This record gives sequence, structure tokens and C-alpha cells, in this order.
Amino acid sequence: MEQWTLKSLEYAQVKELLKKQAATVLGKEKVDQLMPEARMERVKDRLDSTQEGMDVIRLKGDVPFGGVRDIRASIRRAEMEGMLSETECLDVASTISAGRKIKSFLRQIEEEAATLPILRGLTEQVASLDTIEKEILRSIDEQAVVKDQASPGLGKIRSQIGEARKRINQILQEMIRNPHYTKMMQEAIITQRFDRYVIPVKMEYRSRFPGIVHDQSSSGATLFIEPEAVVKWNNRLRELELSGKKEVEKVLRRLTGVIGEEAEALRKNTEILAELDLIMACARFGYQVKGVVPRISRSTLKLKKARHPLINAKDVVPIDLEMGESYQAIIITGPNTGGKTVTLKTVGLFALMTQSGIPIPAEEESVMPVFSGVYADIGDEQSIEQNLSTFSGHLTNIIRILKQIDEKSLVLFDELGAGTDPTEGAALAIAILEHVIHRGCLVMATTHYSELKLFAHTHPNAINASVEFDVQTLKPTYRLLIGVPGSSNAFSISKRLGLPDELIQTARAQLSTDENRMEEMITFLTEERKSAEEDRYQAEKLRIEAEALYRDLKQKWEQLEEEKARIKEKARCEAQSIIKKAEREAEEVVKKLQSWIKARPRDLKEHELIDARTRLKNAVPDWEWPQKQKKNTGTREALHVGDEVLVLSVNQTGTIVDELGDGFFQVQVGFLKMKIHKDQLEKRSSPKPAAAGKTGTTIKRAATDVKPECDIRGKLVEEALIEVDNYLDKAILAGYKQVFLIHGKGTGALRAGVQEYLRHQRHVKSFRLGNHGEGGSGVTVVELK
Repeated sequence: MEQWTLKSLEYAQVKELLKKQAATVLGKEKVDQLMPEARMERVKDRLDSTQEGMDVIRLKGDVPFGGVRDIRASIRRAEMEGMLSETECLDVASTISAGRKIKSFLRQIEEEAATLPILRGLTEQVASLDTIEKEILRSIDEQAVVKDQASPGLGKIRSQIGEARKRINQILQEMIRNPHYTKMMQEAIITQRFDRYVIPVKMEYRSRFPGIVHDQSSSGATLFIEPEAVVKWNNRLRELELSGKKEVEKVLRRLTGVIGEEAEALRKNTEILAELDLIMACARFGYQVKGVVPRISRSTLKLKKARHPLINAKDVVPIDLEMGESYQAIIITGPNTGGKTVTLKTVGLFALMTQSGIPIPAEEESVMPVFSGVYADIGDEQSIEQNLSTFSGHLTNIIRILKQIDEKSLVLFDELGAGTDPTEGAALAIAILEHVIHRGCLVMATTHYSELKLFAHTHPNAINASVEFDVQTLKPTYRLLIGVPGSSNAFSISKRLGLPDELIQTARAQLSTDENRMEEMITFLTEERKSAEEDRYQAEKLRIEAEALYRDLKQKWEQLEEEKARIKEKARCEAQSIIKKAEREAEEVVKKLQSWIKARPRDLKEHELIDARTRLKNAVPDWEWPQKQKKNTGTREALHVGDEVLVLSVNQTGTIVDELGDGFFQVQVGFLKMKIHKDQLEKRSSPKPAAAGKTGTTIKRAATDVKPECDIRGKLVEEALIEVDNYLDKAILAGYKQVFLIHGKGTGALRAGVQEYLRHQRHVKSFRLGNHGEGGSGVTVVELK
């Protein structure tokens, strides 16, 4: 992009706003280097990374950049075998730690909330370098002082330094408390001059105070003397301090060497953190201006509620425009100070921001193409500098633009053809527009010429637009109206300001009939457009309300459906529980009857039988069975007591034991007796007549329908237990002593549930897993009593 275009569109001012959002010096430098990109793949990557940054802020807040330092100079010096200071070493450790924390932060977000392929791919390249960080922190404390344990000799030397200072202080304290010396001192204090401990002595006592003079006060009345008694101790202290300094240098050179060995990795980490800070700065900027990341298109430009980022949000009026599909040129007309230039700058600046990866202040569904170049000839009449451009200056820019444009360019002309004779200027402007449109560019131009309004009206690839002006208040509204040419409103403004009517009428008479009719048509179209806009606004408002109502009703309906399903499931579980309880009660009654018959066949009392019958009857609940699931397609045959029938509602075979009347029969199904209507019964067979000569009745249950194994693989534990319970009842009646429950291996949940159930069953003698050849752990072998 040309620098003069960037300056015209105030791209540098946007970068200054962006720089304020950078968290580190590295990020601010990246912002300074930022330039619009013309390659679509690169632009898409920039925008995708910015969108990920905005997602991070929305989900978890900002990325923690605390501790990131600009260590590039330190890295270079370490490579050149120079010696880094304690502070520089700590900065390296701090940057390594910050990179690790940022890496962990983004990894946690991706695990918990959202995928961040670009940011995670970036931070995963950050080298850990934990060894360097630990070595630095082991040797240097938080106050940037080399620790005593950083080297074997440093701690010993510092201990000796402390002892020497203590001895010096002890000797000097004795002197300043000695009456012989007190009168000689200016003040009874101990101070330092040139790293030597001294005492302030009055000038007149110089010859009587033994020692070395190191300094003199500005008035000359005080001499700072090192007493002879501490000279050797000061010398000793100085020697120890020099030795300590050498030890510290050894530590720092060792750390510098470690840093220099990983210089390339540190430099790469620094570059990655700078790039990440740039991305997050763009994301922060997007949140500040309430911006969005636009969708990328090859040719379509569509802006919804676009706002210039350098204008105060309270003062800016959003604009909507679309070009690239139906038309590629927009000619904007209207009065001065109406916002025409702001519209041009907004579109041009949005193109530069998009291709830099910066969110644009607009609403969702905004679309921007990727331009090979953005070219703007915008006069400075609307700028802060107030530099006026001449016709020759404009033409020079236009010639330069025409030499560089191609079919993927965006061209912006402000006051095209101005600064010369109106007739010639309009003709020249039309020729330039036709040339740019023919080259396939998207072009926007502002003008006052009526000839250009007619050109936009008649050209198939161009359209008129205007900025709205309120004649009543004599102020622009800054609203952009697409499809309606603008009017200068000179006569209306003159009348509102008090120009006599006769002068206005005289001026109107100077215009041709066509020009007057055009002005009337423009006024009419403007009013119609305003009315249509208001109707559209009301319709949009009603649509939004209707959608909100639909979403609310849909949500409530879904909640009702969920509640209904929950109630049904609860009822189903309760019904199963009741039936299970009834079956257990019936089973206990039968077992008790069997034990009584076996133990006391002759002593069985009538009242005991009555009691057992009552318990058996009460064990079966008064349950209303569901509607039939299968139509009775069998032949309608008369049903009698003793017939074997299929109960359609439960899909089980039973025997009719009693006829109750009104079409109802009592049917024995397993242990249960149920009251069933004849429509729910399908006859299977009738009882065979008893053979002659046989006395009494013998009932024997056949085992032909009951297999010695039950396959429950693939079922839920609750469903499997119901099936196992029914199967064991049939197996007991069939006389089996050993059965096989096939549950499979799987996760072991089904096996554990079945075995827990078997532990509480009275008729189960024992159970075990299958042996080799019996199915192994996928089968449980049950021994029945």
C-alpha cells in the first residue's frame, strides 16, 4: 500500500489506538511494523487469529502477559560472550516463566471451552527452557542480588565482609564515645567516603587526630578522616569486597553462558510472544470499539452499521452500503459537511484494517474483499491540517493511481473533477470513472456535479448515493442513502437563512427546466426513501419481536416435552417396581404352600389355605394394563376355562382359570392372575380330555419352552434384571437345578449387577463364573434350590 494512501485514510492514527492495547514493548513494536497484507490466505490467517483472541477474551478474560520482557539485547550480548547483569538475567527468567504460563493458559482454554488452532499452534512452539529459569532463580534473588549459595566461595567471603564491617564499626563506636575525641568531632557519626569508613573532624583538630583525610566539606570546616586504627580493617574490607565482586562476576558469566547456549530458542520465544501480543492487541481493540471480524469475499463489499473508529462513538452515525455484485461504483452527492468524505475514509480505512487483521467497528454479517491495493485521492478540506489541494495536485494523484490499479483494487475519489471549469471537470470525471470501472475496480467518488448523477443513473455498473440533509434544521444527518442522488439544497438553505424570495425565484429562473425537474425529482425520491426506511425499520422491529416470541414458545414447548417424558419414565419405573414386588410376594406364597404341602399334607388347615389365597390375591396389584399393542388377527373362537391363550397386552401365554362375565376372563400368567377382556386374548389351544380309567387330575409343567440358559448381552442392568427374574421363575417351575446367565465380558457392570441380584434371591443356592468351555467370565452359572 502506498504511504500517501495510508496517510490520507489516517491508518497511522488507528495503529496508535491499537498500540495502546498492546501489553508489552514487544507487542507495541509489532504494531509499529504492521502493514496491510494483499495475499488472501495471509489475511484470512490474520483475521482467524484475531477471532480466536476475541474468543479467549470472551471465554476466560485476557491472556496473562505479566513478566514478558524485551530481552533481545541481552540475548545478543550473551551470544557475543559479554556478561549480563543480575537484572538482565532475571528478565530472561521472567520471560521464560511468562511464556510457560501463557502456554498453559491457552491449553486449559482449549481443553475446557473452545478450540484455538492458531494460538495453540503458536504457543506450542514456545520452548520450555525450565533448566535456564531454575538455574537463574537458584543463583539470583528477587532483589537482583546474587545469592550466597550461587558459588562455593561467595558465602564465605560475604561472611568475612560482615565480620570486617562489624569490627570497623566497633572501633569507630569506641572512638566517638571517647571524651578525648568527642570534642574534636563535628558530629558523633560514622560515614563513608570513597568506600572507606570515616569520622567528621573539625578543621582545627586536624594535626591532633591521627588518620588519613579522604574529603572536606564545602565550607572547609569539616574534614572526613579515616582513623589509623581502622585503616587496616578498611583495607581488608576492600580486598574482601573485590574478591566478592569477582565471585559474583563468575556466577554472572556462568549464567550468561547458559543463556547464550539457548540464544536461538530464547529469540524464537520472544518473537512468538510478540506475535501473540499483537494478536491480543487486535482482539482488545475489537472489544473496545465493539467491532467484528468481517467475513472475507473475493469481490463483495458489504458493511452493516459501519462506524469510523476515529470519531467519538456518541457522535458517529452508522452507514450501510453494499457493492461488488449489482454495481461496482457508488457516486455520492450532497451538500458540504454532510459526511461524504467520512464515508470514503470509512470504507478505505476498513479495507486497510481488515487486511491488517484488525476488527472493524461494524455489525455481524459485514463482508470485505481482499484488495491488491487501496488508492485514495482525498482532499484535505475535511482533515485537521486544513491544507487545500489544487486541481493539479488532485490530477497528479489520479494519474499515479491510474498507473497502478488492477481488477482487485479499491479506488476512492473525493470531489472528483473539482478545482477547474465545471463543464470540463465533469467531463473529465466521467472519463476517469468509466476507465476505472472498465478495469474492474471497486470505486467510490464524491461530487457536486449533476452530470455525474446522470452518469450513475444510466451506467449499468454504477449507482447514486447521497448523504441526508435536514432542511428544517439546516444540519446534515450523516445518513447514507443508496440509490438516491443528493441535492445541493442551496435554495432551501438560502430561504431558511432569510434570503429574499424574489432573489431565490430569480436564481431558479436561471436554471433550465430539466435541472429544476431533476431537483424536484431528487427531493421526492429522498422523501420516499425516508418513508421506506421508516417502514423497513418498523417491519424489522416486528420481525425481531416475532422471532423472540417464537424462541420463547419453542423453549417452553421443549420444556413441557421434557417434563412429560420425565413423568412417563418415572411412572414406568414405579410400575416395574410394583410388579416386581407383587411377583416376589406371589413367589413367597407359592413356596410356603409347597413347604406346607410337603411337610404336613394331612394337617393342612382350611383357614391356612384361605390365608394363603388371600395373600396371593393381594400380592397382585389392581393394575390397569396399557392399551393393546397388537391387534387380534386370530380367528374369533369361543373361549373356555382351561384354554391356553396369548395375552396380547403383555405378549405372554397363559391359561384361562375362570370366566368373570361381561366378556372378562381371569387368566393365569406365570404366578399372576389377571383380569383380561376377551379382545385382548387370542386362543392357542384347548385342554385335552382326560383318558378313560384315569382318576384324579395331575398337572405337570413341561420344560420344553424353557432353555437352560438366558442371554442378556447388550441390555441395561435394569432391563437385564427384570428378564433374569422372569427367567429364574420359569426355570424353577421347569425343574432346572442349574442354569447359565450369559451376560458377556464388556465393562463388567452387567455381570456385577446380576451377581448382586443373585445374592439376595432365596431360591438361588449358589453361583459362580463359568469354567473353561462354559463361557468363562462372560457367563454366570447358577445353582437353584
